[in-house]
Amino acid sequence: MQLTSSDIQADQTIAAKYVYAQCGGQNASPALAWIGAPAGTQSLALTVFDPDAPGKGWWHWVLFNLPSGTHHLATGASTTRGGLPAGSVQGKNDYGSPGYGGPCPPVGDQPHRYVFTIHALKVASLPFDASSSGWQIGPAIDDNTLAKASFAAFYGR
Repeated sequence: MQLTSSDIQADQTIAAKYVYAQCGGQNASPALAWIGAPAGTQSLALTVFDPDAPGKGWWHWVLFNLPSGTHHLATGASTTRGGLPAGSVQGKNDYGSPGYGGPCPPVGDQPHRYVFTIHALKVASLPFDASSSGWQIGPAIDDNTLAKASFAAFYGR
């Protein structure tokens, strides 16, 4: 599989448009596109995770139950009415709300890595809803992944 973004380049700094609003950004979810899901893919999941956050890391976006025929998301899809495919669900990010929550690392930290990952899943749906957190959903995604693709980008303040 391959995951790309026309909004965020791999190994580059994330622009303010995609940064969490309380950190001076617009909190827009980036455009993402993927190809190469293997045969047997029944659904997809998208995650954005900061492994450099204090503690065990930070979930910025957990989107699951995406139909297997989905190949892209437009800029702002997380908050745009009708921006996500029917049936898809956004779990709670670590800010405490469903949907995308952009980067907002502590002031003075080295720039954090934000890992964007698309997962091809062997199940049609995961048994979670918008009140479920990335910490709950993440292990189920991992347990059901047939293939995945990732890239990382950076942000510091």
